[in-house]
Amino acid sequence: MEWNLKLIYETEELFNKDFESLEDDLKKIEALRGKLNTKEALIEYAKIDRAFESKLEKVWNYAHMNRDLNQKDLNSSKRFQMVYSKYLDIISRTSFINPELLKNNFIAVMNWCNDKELKPAKFLFEKLFRNNKHVKNTKIEEIMSRYNQSTNGYSQLYDDLLVGDGKSVDVLLNDGTTITVDSANYTYYLGTLKLQDDRRRVFEAYYQVYEDHKKTLASIYKGVIAGEFADSKNRGYKTILDSHLFGNSIDKKVYTSLISVARNNNQPVRKYYSLKKKYLGLKHIYTYDRMIKFSESKVKYSYDEAKRLVLEADKSLGDDFYNKACKVLEDGRVSVMPRDGKTTGAYSTGTYENGAFILLNHTNDLNSAFTIAHEAGHSIHTLYANEAQPYETHDYTIFVAEVASTFNEARFNDYMMEHITDKNERIVLLQEQIEGLIATFYRQTLFADYELQAHTIYEQGGVIDEEVLSNIMIDLYKKYYGYDLHKEELKKYVWAYIPHMFHTPFYVYQYATSYAASQAIYQNVKNNVPGAFDSYINLLKSGGSDYPVNLLKKAGVDLTTKEPFMAVVNKLDELVNQLEEELK
Repeated sequence: MEWNLKLIYETEELFNKDFESLEDDLKKIEALRGKLNTKEALIEYAKIDRAFESKLEKVWNYAHMNRDLNQKDLNSSKRFQMVYSKYLDIISRTSFINPELLKNNFIAVMNWCNDKELKPAKFLFEKLFRNNKHVKNTKIEEIMSRYNQSTNGYSQLYDDLLVGDGKSVDVLLNDGTTITVDSANYTYYLGTLKLQDDRRRVFEAYYQVYEDHKKTLASIYKGVIAGEFADSKNRGYKTILDSHLFGNSIDKKVYTSLISVARNNNQPVRKYYSLKKKYLGLKHIYTYDRMIKFSESKVKYSYDEAKRLVLEADKSLGDDFYNKACKVLEDGRVSVMPRDGKTTGAYSTGTYENGAFILLNHTNDLNSAFTIAHEAGHSIHTLYANEAQPYETHDYTIFVAEVASTFNEARFNDYMMEHITDKNERIVLLQEQIEGLIATFYRQTLFADYELQAHTIYEQGGVIDEEVLSNIMIDLYKKYYGYDLHKEELKKYVWAYIPHMFHTPFYVYQYATSYAASQAIYQNVKNNVPGAFDSYINLLKSGGSDYPVNLLKKAGVDLTTKEPFMAVVNKLDELVNQLEEELK
């Protein structure tokens, strides 16, 4: 139950051959410098670049996936660093391309794109010309590209500190036993330890690393923001947020409406935690009690059993969808079990040529089963996009990525509810829905709110340090959840706990927007709205062939309005009321 990376490269020699040939391909692209002003030259460039980008994708993923299997393995780390350095070199040496392309007449380029060789890249050229005012001349682009390695290095520092040099911690429980806690099992213990004091001990032991390194982590995060700020200013964006939204033509009110709805409509969240506090007989409820269950499943979901259930759930979506679900969960395409050095969490990745791969850290609980459904949804999306789109537009944006994953989760949940009659297990599934909704919609929006505040403070010349970042979190946890973090001091360092903050700024809000979109689409499919399922499959097939908000509108969801977000709020209210009745 491990990745078979021979599906990408049969031997290390083949990887090395492709890696070394990147230099030759790069020189072919550089030979076109100053010549990208004719249809013929553009066709030549498109042919070279298509093969070059596909090869780079394979090389990158092979190195990245090897490293993620064991971040403590020196050889894997060296391989990845070699590829990463080459990637930065490529960015620098190809920085002339966009400024040169933009010297051409837009209408002329659109006409050239009627040629079969250029037609697959037509939308990419449209996006490029739309971004024209934010692309600088060749010389400035070269200068800016040289700073990429220094400004992009902060996320690597974060990984080196917390993963590469990270250690598990031993925790003494009230009964005298000692457990070893690490990133793979931390949330598992918070969700299963019966005594609140034991949960506190696990939380404090695990979070101590963030307090121990609070100044370093705050400095790293400040470096991330500084790099973002420099790039946004150099390119002429009004704000850092604008720099992240403009490229995919995402209206700013999508971001601000999301925050407004979640922050001002959190009564169902507070009611849920109040219900949990009362039902569990807790005098006070803390954030480390968040994962403890009203009722625990008596069923253990081994990977094989969970996989079977996920596939059974997807059968109702038709043969083509089901066959793709089977394909993405084949042996060799899933890294299943946690182990020392393996990267935490779960994700789907892949290449255009070699298909999709899934990383898991399976712990045999119900949540792990839902994770399989989630990541399989991503990978199914990848297969549909790869089949239907040329290389140039196969890669879907982050903004729509979570639609497929949470759609698949919703289908899995309904399948389980349809086939489970045991009252206890049904309560477990109900709370799983609620916890998932809060984590995906409210929690990710809280983090999006935090990112906007932290970046705005820096943009306005304010101080960014551990105290400022922690105070933002203290305020937000009070507003969104009603939690007083002054009663659990270490939780204020949650800003350091979330890798996305350091790796991909202004990423997490898209979990919430995608979740809102997927729930609307799923309800239409579930209720047999004519054409709903076909529209959904067309969305998956669309890859990155249009701006994401447009793609979602075609699938029946308008995220420029508050309605999809309020529908999630109303859904949570309904679920909490249903749970309250079940518990009576």
